[in-house]
Amino acid sequence: MIHTAISPAYIALRAFLREHDEALQNAALLLGERPALRRTQRLLDAFDSQPILTRRLCRELAALRALLSLEHVGDPDRPEAACFARIDLEWHGIEEICLLEEGLVQCLDRLEAEALDTAPLWRAA
Repeated sequence: MIHTAISPAYIALRAFLREHDEALQNAALLLGERPALRRTQRLLDAFDSQPILTRRLCRELAALRALLSLEHVGDPDRPEAACFARIDLEWHGIEEICLLEEGLVQCLDRLEAEALDTAPLWRAA
């Protein structure tokens, strides 16, 4: 386990995920198709039932951050590359995805700042 008590940063992350759950699911579907959508839904469900940040949640947060930041779109062996190739970069939803990624990173940075004794597990999916 990473945290033994609910921290303010964890509460803020949970609030961010709840507030943007539909947008995160839509972004996951667009950027990674159904597997990414299912993974994001499992992450969102886990945050509703998990009072502490676990290593598994950190891995899932890292995967979501990587998806939203387009980390794997240059790898032709990854489904994200094909998904990204189909996106019209002039589409208005691109800005929302960027804002989601920025918000998630801010939440993760805040968690990292609170957890000085742990490595930033969400940065390495």
